[in-house]
Amino acid sequence: MKAYIFPGQGAQFTGMGLDLYENSSLAQELFEKANTILGFPITDIMFEGTPEQLKETKVTQPAIFLHSVILAKVLGDKFKPEMVAGHSLGEFSALVANGVLNFEDGLRLVSKRALAMQKACEVQESTMAAVLGLEDKIVEEVCKEIQGVVVPANYNCPGQLVISGDVPSINAACAILKEQGARRALVLPVGGAFHSSLMEPAREELAAAIKETTFSNPTCPIYQNVVAKAVTNPDEIKQNLIAQLTAPVRWTQCIQAMIADGGTEFIEVGPGKVLQGLMRKIDRNVTASGANLA
Repeated sequence: MKAYIFPGQGAQFTGMGLDLYENSSLAQELFEKANTILGFPITDIMFEGTPEQLKETKVTQPAIFLHSVILAKVLGDKFKPEMVAGHSLGEFSALVANGVLNFEDGLRLVSKRALAMQKACEVQESTMAAVLGLEDKIVEEVCKEIQGVVVPANYNCPGQLVISGDVPSINAACAILKEQGARRALVLPVGGAFHSSLMEPAREELAAAIKETTFSNPTCPIYQNVVAKAVTNPDEIKQNLIAQLTAPVRWTQCIQAMIADGGTEFIEVGPGKVLQGLMRKIDRNVTASGANLA
């Protein structure tokens, strides 16, 4: 079965989407529509902006969403997913790709999510750290021992778990994890503690917007981050999408569930190759490639 997977924050690069804009009238139309919906020319930042400008959450999230969704639409008849999943933000791209959300509503929700998350980041100094080379169980136990907020946030692949929390707690956890034998425990250059309880104000804001948005029946199952299994009920999809902001991204488990359900060919749709790299670490027996317009 053909599975399409959509990247999240961190996949952005200067010039992203420019080839689509220059070679497709449909892409041009959708990018211009996005500029109008967002109220600022995001295409200028995507095509010519500095890495610093692209790193701003309010820009990064819509930019990655647009690159992924417009690429899927430009693929036209070649795009025939039998199952989809998206890493964190990528879940919104996946929901447009399988018909649950329309382009405009998806973009509005992503923009709302980005602004709400940025606001939550400003309330308390917080961050994330990548922990490499330890079993998930050990990382989970260390997180429980720390006094402040520090939780597993992204189960990216075996031996790579990202933790999230307030700055002192993350620093304390990193020190202990290195003592426990972590190959690396590296604080990441992110604006805040995504997928932790510190995102609760953003979750509430996004919940209100999601509840007002129409979610249609999907054309194929989506394997959602929060539950790591196939979901097709629009109400369940909504609840999982809301919960995602404060719950961990169970990416390893999502991919394993897709493979167990018959996924053999995984195609990454969007900027970069991050998910293809993770695929190879999760299961080398399935193929992973990027979406090809040729």
